Amino acid sequence: AERKAQNKYYPPDWEPSKGSINKFRGQHPLRDRARKLHEGILVIRFEMPFNVWCEKCNNHIGKGVRYNAEKKKAGNYYSTPIYSFSMKCHLCDQRFVIETDPKACDYKLVSGVKKKNEEWEPEEANVISLPDDEEKKRMALDPMFRLEHIAEDEKAASERMPSMTKLMKLQEGMKRDYDLNSALRSTFRAKRKELQESDKADKAFLKRASLDINLLPASKNDEAMARSIAFKAQSGREDTLLQQKASAAKSSIFASTARRPATAGSLRAQTEERRALLDKSRQLGFTKMALLEATMAREPARELAATPPRAAVPALAEGVSAGHAL
Repeated sequence: AERKAQNKYYPPDWEPSKGSINKFRGQHPLRDRARKLHEGILVIRFEMPFNVWCEKCNNHIGKGVRYNAEKKKAGNYYSTPIYSFSMKCHLCDQRFVIETDPKACDYKLVSGVKKKNEEWEPEEANVISLPDDEEKKRMALDPMFRLEHIAEDEKAASERMPSMTKLMKLQEGMKRDYDLNSALRSTFRAKRKELQESDKADKAFLKRASLDINLLPASKNDEAMARSIAFKAQSGREDTLLQQKASAAKSSIFASTARRPATAGSLRAQTEERRALLDKSRQLGFTKMALLEATMAREPARELAATPPRAAVPALAEGVSAGHAL
């Protein structure tokens, strides 16, 4: 029968005069757990109290692993019963026995397993150091030792008093749950607002840069690395020609230079130079007027310097026609 009263099934032939439903069916309330109860054995769920090693398969069994153990009484320590727990290893067919030890307030490994030694000093584990049996006996019988022990405890208490006072003041300021909850929520709201603004700025930057990546928070190392990088524009051939064009547009064609007679060799050189500039202008997409300006800038107005202002217009027209003839 089930242990819960609302789940018990009572057959039609059952009557209250026949006793409980377990008695009527001839079974124990604990069912299979009490199958060896006539031998003084009760099956329980036993949890391993510490880390152990199986002596047969040499496998590690961690603390907290549970087993179906057979519990029985193995003796007495004065008036306290000593219980024995027998169980089977879940990794092999080895059976091991563990007994309670009321004298040491611990468990004793009888057979089948061995304990994993894990010892440390109380100071290293940040726990309170408890006196052992010998120290307790000496404190009870030796008044001088007890007095020294009390003096050491008072000295340690006086040294820790400032920290204890701080803790007490801290506890006094945290008595109201509403204040603590309000402070926590306000901090969370400020942090959430900061994260939302940062996320909004990152999305705007990724949209401008047409990127689809995850941005990490900025750090001091990133700032130092960004400052150490120096960007320098590379001047190409096109940039050089554009700079020459700009300087030619700013300069005057009526520069004061001495007139030199033009020879056949110089005219041939000028023609070849103009032809080379025209080829370059076709490649780079310059117009013929831009070519003329660049040519006039290269020639320091040798022939136009001594020409009167009214005669400069026919000379200019002649240069344009020469450019068309090329």
